[in-house]
Amino acid sequence: MRQIDRHSRLSALWLFILLNILFRDIHQFVMPGFLESFQDGSFNGVAITEELMLLGGIVVSVPIGMVLASLVLVRRVLRPLTGLAAALTTVTMVPLAPRDLDDLYHLALQLGAMAAIVWSAWRWPADAATAEAVR
Repeated sequence: MRQIDRHSRLSALWLFILLNILFRDIHQFVMPGFLESFQDGSFNGVAITEELMLLGGIVVSVPIGMVLASLVLVRRVLRPLTGLAAALTTVTMVPLAPRDLDDLYHLALQLGAMAAIVWSAWRWPADAATAEAVR
């Protein structure tokens, strides 16, 4: 495999997670009864409120923001921010128990990519950041 710089790798992994989150959500629309469940203003017994929709927007903004942040921030700032964003994103992914095989599949992909993000940020040596800044 060819080597890519750590910023690009992190950004691509965040994008991979984001696309899996979005595709899984869009994919649910073809499940029988899914659209009908929204007609009463609830989903899986949870009322769909403005606050819940705002929370959903904030939750998905984390990986969206990390796609850009991974490309533009320096290691000193990006490394702890990546840890925080990874924790927040993982906490929101895991409690949603997979309802079917495709949910389980996407969760496994997302957790694998999240592990690669955390590993890449954790193992990022300070001297590599200096070498990247010089380029």
